[in-house]
Amino acid sequence: MRKNRKKRKLRKNVRNFLVILIFVLLSCYLGWYLERKDGLDNLKIKVEYKVVNTKKESKASLLMVGDALIHGTVYQTANRYANYNGYDFKPMLEHIKKISKTYDLAYYNQETILGGTELGLSTYPMFNSPYEVGDAFIDAGFNLTSLATNHTLDKGEKGILNSRNYWNSKKDDILAAGSYSSFEERDNVIVKEVNGIKYGFLSYTTHTNGLSVPSGKEYLVNVYSKDLVKKEVERYRDKVDLLIVAMHWGEEYVNYPVDSQKEIARYLASLGVDLVIGTHPHVIEPIEYIDDTLVVYSLGNFVSSQVGVERLTGLMLSLNIQKEEYHGKTTISFNDIIGTLIYTDRDNGYIVYPYHELTNSILNGYKTYYEKYSKIVKAYSDKVSVRSLEG
Repeated sequence: MRKNRKKRKLRKNVRNFLVILIFVLLSCYLGWYLERKDGLDNLKIKVEYKVVNTKKESKASLLMVGDALIHGTVYQTANRYANYNGYDFKPMLEHIKKISKTYDLAYYNQETILGGTELGLSTYPMFNSPYEVGDAFIDAGFNLTSLATNHTLDKGEKGILNSRNYWNSKKDDILAAGSYSSFEERDNVIVKEVNGIKYGFLSYTTHTNGLSVPSGKEYLVNVYSKDLVKKEVERYRDKVDLLIVAMHWGEEYVNYPVDSQKEIARYLASLGVDLVIGTHPHVIEPIEYIDDTLVVYSLGNFVSSQVGVERLTGLMLSLNIQKEEYHGKTTISFNDIIGTLIYTDRDNGYIVYPYHELTNSILNGYKTYYEKYSKIVKAYSDKVSVRSLEG
C-alpha cells in the first residue's frame, strides 16, 4: 500500500515537472517570437526602382524644291557659263547651294529628261536636256530626284535609257525614282538610311502629254494607278521608317489642288505614306496634313524660263524629321516645317535666289509678292511657318 502511494506521488511529481517544463518552454518561445516580431515590424527595407528608358530618338533634315524645267534659253545660258565648251548649270544654283548642302536629304523634280547631247538638245514642247543639269544638282547637295513627269517620254525609249544610264552612274550620290530601264530595276526595293532613319522613295505621274507607254515596257515611266501604288507601297512600308512619294499631278497654273489631287492624296494617306511631294502645276499650292501624312500639293518651279512672277517663284520647304522608338513602336513626325520662297532671275542668267536675298533691283515689289505667296502656302495649315532659310 505504501509502495503504491510512493508511485502515485512520483507520477504526480513527474507530471507537475512536465507541466512546468512545457510552461517554461512556451514562455521562452513566446518571448523569442515577440522579440522577433517587434524586430521585423521595425525593420526598414529599402527598395530602389531603376527606370530603364526604352525611348530612342533619331533626327534628320530634309529640303525640297520644285521643277527643273530646262528650256532652250536655260541650257544656252549654261553653255555660255562653260565658255561654249559644254554646259555649266552650277552658277544658277550658287545661292541655293549654301543652304541645300547643309541638309541630310535634299529633293528636286527633274521635269525634263536628261537624254544627253547625243540625242540633240530640245526645248518646249518636247524637251531633252544635257547630263550636266544632274551634275549641278548633285554638286549642290541634292540626293533625291523624281523622274516620272509628263515629259518623261519626250525622247522615247532611247531618251529614258540614256537618262537611266546617267542616273545609275551617280547612284552613290543620288536616288532617282519613277523611270527605269527594266521591270527588274523598277521592282528593286531600295532602302537607304540617314542618321538611323530608314527611308524609301517612290515617284509617279498622272499623265504623259498623250504619249503612250510602249506595251510591255511600263517600267519606262511610272504612270499612276491605284493598283501599282498599292503594290509598291506595300513592298516598302514594313521595311522603312519614312516613306516618301513624289506625285506629278494637278492642273497647270492654278494655286490650289484640284479634286483629282485631293483624291490621290487621301488614297496615299490611307496606305500609310508619310510624305507626299507634289509637282507639275508650275506655281505654288498649299500644304496640309491628312491624318499623319504631310501633303505638299505643289512646290512650283525651281529653274525655268517661263514668263511671269508666279511661274518664276517656287517654294523651298524644310522639314526636321524625328523618329521615335518606344516599346518597339516607331513613329515619324515632322517638326518645324519652314517654307521659304525662291525666285529665278531669268533676265540675268537664271540665277535662283531665296527671297531674303532679293532686292527691288532684282524683283521690284518682292516684299508684296512674298506676302501673297506665303498666304497660299499656309492656306490649309497653321503648322507651316514661312520665313527665311538662312544658309
